[in-house]
Amino acid sequence: MRAVVVRRFGGPEVLEFAEVPVPEPGPGQVRIRVAAAAVNPVDLATRSGVLSAAGVVPAREVLGLGWDVAGEIDDAGGTGFRVGEAVIGLRDRIATPLGTHAEHIVLDASAVAPAPVGVSPVEAATLPLNALTAAQALDLVETTGTVLVTGAGGAVGGYAVALARTRKLRVVAVASEADEAQVRAFGADEFVPRGPSLADRVRAVVPGGVDAALDTALLGLDALDAVRGGGEFVAFAAGAAPIPLRGIRVRTVWIRADGERLAELARLAENGTLPLRVAGVRPLAEAAAAHERLAAGGLRGRLVLVP
Repeated sequence: MRAVVVRRFGGPEVLEFAEVPVPEPGPGQVRIRVAAAAVNPVDLATRSGVLSAAGVVPAREVLGLGWDVAGEIDDAGGTGFRVGEAVIGLRDRIATPLGTHAEHIVLDASAVAPAPVGVSPVEAATLPLNALTAAQALDLVETTGTVLVTGAGGAVGGYAVALARTRKLRVVAVASEADEAQVRAFGADEFVPRGPSLADRVRAVVPGGVDAALDTALLGLDALDAVRGGGEFVAFAAGAAPIPLRGIRVRTVWIRADGERLAELARLAENGTLPLRVAGVRPLAEAAAAHERLAAGGLRGRLVLVP
C-alpha cells in the first residue's frame, strides 16, 4: 500500500509517498481502510522537526503522519466492530512509522468509534483530533460561568465554542472580525475581535474578567490577563502555558484517544451541534501541496487527504 512518511526533517519536499507493507492488527486492534484523513498543524510540526527538537518525538528512522481517520473496518480481529463498518478514529501515538495518511491504518479498538450517520467520510475526518482536543480541554475547567475561547474561528476553537454551549457556559469568543458571524453561529454569546489590548476589551464585556479561558490561539499572557483572579486557563501546546499569575490555575491539554467520547462527539455532529468544516480535499499523493497550503494560513476548517 502507499503511505506518506518522512525520513528526514525539513519542508514539504521531505514528504515521501512510499510503498509500505499493509499493517496487521494485533490483539484488541482493528485495521481501517482509509477513506479520508485530515491534515493538522501537528503534522507540519512533526515533518519540520519542531516536535523532535522540543523532545516530544524521539529519534526514529521513519515517521508516519496523520492523526484523524474516517473509513471502514477492513479487519475487525476479535473486537466488537464489523468488517465494512464505517468508523472514525484517532492515532495518538506520534512516533510511529505509519500514520493515517495512508491507505490502511491499524488502531486500538478503544480509539475507534462508529462514524456519524449522514456525514461524508471527508467531513467526518475533520472531527477526531480537533473535537476531542476541545472536549478534553473543557474537561479541565470546573466553571459554570463564563469561558473565553481564543482562536474561535479555527478548527479547535470552533468546536470549543460549540461544546461550551452544550454545557450552558457563557462564551466570549475571540477571532478575526471576518469570522464574527460564523463564530456566533457556533454559539458564542459575546464576540471580541482579536488585536491589541485584548484583556481590556474582554473585561469591558465581562467586568472583573472571565472565569476561564481556552487559549486555542496560543496568546498566552494576553489571554491570561482577561481571566479573573483565581480563575482557570487551559493552554493547547507544549511550552504555551503562561505563568499562573493571580492564583489562576493553568493547565495544558494533552490529547488522548477515546473511542467512547468520540462516539458522543459523532452523535453531536449528526444533529448539527458540531460544525464540520472542510477547507479543501486533495489526493494522498499531494500531501506536500496540502502542507504548503496549511502553512500559508487563512484556512477555515481542515484540509483532507483521500487515497
